[in-house]
Amino acid sequence: MNNKELSLGTALLPILVLVALLSYNVWVYGDDALSGSNQFILLIGGAFAAVIGFVKKISYNRMIQKVAENLQSVTGALLILLFVGALAGTWLISGIIPAMIYYGLQILHPSVFLPACIIICAIISLATGSSWTTSATVGIALIGIGTVLQIPAGMVAGAVISGAYFGDKLSPLSDTTNLAPAMAGGELFTHIRYMTYTTVPSIGITLLVFLILSLTQDTAGGADTESLMHAIKEKFTINLWLFLVPATVIALIVKKTPPLVALLVGTLLGGLFALLFQPSILMEISGSDSLNSAAAYRGIMDAISVSTEITTSNVLLNDLFTSGGMEGMLGTIWLIICAMVFGGIMDAIGALSRISSALLQWAQTSFQLFASTVASCLAINLTASDQYLSIVIPGKMFAKAYDERGLAPENLSRTLEDSGTVTSVLIPWNTCGAYQSGVLGVGVGEYFMYAIFNWLSPFMTLLYAALRIKIAMKK
Repeated sequence: MNNKELSLGTALLPILVLVALLSYNVWVYGDDALSGSNQFILLIGGAFAAVIGFVKKISYNRMIQKVAENLQSVTGALLILLFVGALAGTWLISGIIPAMIYYGLQILHPSVFLPACIIICAIISLATGSSWTTSATVGIALIGIGTVLQIPAGMVAGAVISGAYFGDKLSPLSDTTNLAPAMAGGELFTHIRYMTYTTVPSIGITLLVFLILSLTQDTAGGADTESLMHAIKEKFTINLWLFLVPATVIALIVKKTPPLVALLVGTLLGGLFALLFQPSILMEISGSDSLNSAAAYRGIMDAISVSTEITTSNVLLNDLFTSGGMEGMLGTIWLIICAMVFGGIMDAIGALSRISSALLQWAQTSFQLFASTVASCLAINLTASDQYLSIVIPGKMFAKAYDERGLAPENLSRTLEDSGTVTSVLIPWNTCGAYQSGVLGVGVGEYFMYAIFNWLSPFMTLLYAALRIKIAMKK
């Protein structure tokens, strides 16, 4: 089909229907909307788009093919989610997460906790090139520490995500950082250097806001850290040897080991360290009076696969020391699959291309060109539910326009990252939003306003474009 056959109004119709249905669904279900009803709404949105496709003579096989391509593109992400669930389970029963919380309570003072979260996550993400891995490791621990300090979970998650995406965005090891200049026709390190102009001010403002938030948090009368640390020490064997496991995972990723391999190693090492340091925990989980091979096997496998709860003498810790294992990630995986169905059908009927081309036609000035790029990235993040597509589709479509205006490719690659990569986590049905909310255990609605770096970045790139600051021209 020729995409021009699809009018802009028709292309936007499935999105309007989807937004209307999602809005009503959230109004009815509230926080439980992601338990299944939103997933079905995405399928209904896909079915509505398919009806338009049939009217436009798009074959059923064509639409299914696009859905299959979309699902194939997120296969790695789905497997990563399963392994993150498994890793969280073994890191809980091995005492790794409790140890992070134990030592974190000693080091991270409430007055600087939130900006410290940003800095820690930024460093880890910069070193690993992965915001996902950062959230799944130190992010989970920081959420736990924030919980016991009685700092709102949404606030802590916002700090974690801000730092993680800052590092991911600037890391040469990041797939999106490599993808953006590839789509724009630029060079990697030129792209990274050029991104610092907008990224550094954005993270600076974010740090300042979180410093103010930290200083205004009333933790007096909150969690008694001494009793919390005593309860942790009472239940778990806590020592610095436990940090060998997360250090190994980070080292593997720094050495460009595939994330699935690194997470598998982290999961297996977590199980081994549970056997070495927490035999009583394994006995408790397996319901055995003694630690034999069957009890050890059952304890580790249950932690990997299903929900695990560790009971301590502190009620707050009881809520904290739980893990859903791989089973706990199935809801998020379900959401991603349904989102990919909607995005695939929208792509097959030509709706995504039609929306992007309309934005391109609107751009008569350089600023409008930048604004169209930002809007296109946001639209694809909303509709296709995938950050990679929000880089690839606009990158392909706008590259020629930037070239014709005499603009260097790093202008486009920076804008793609500022508006595509970082905003994906702000959309509940996007793969990134679903992942982060699933891993951190905090809803997108809870952390949205606190993910300051993420929603500030597109405004910063537009400000630079409007004031013509650091707009590189072709040589």
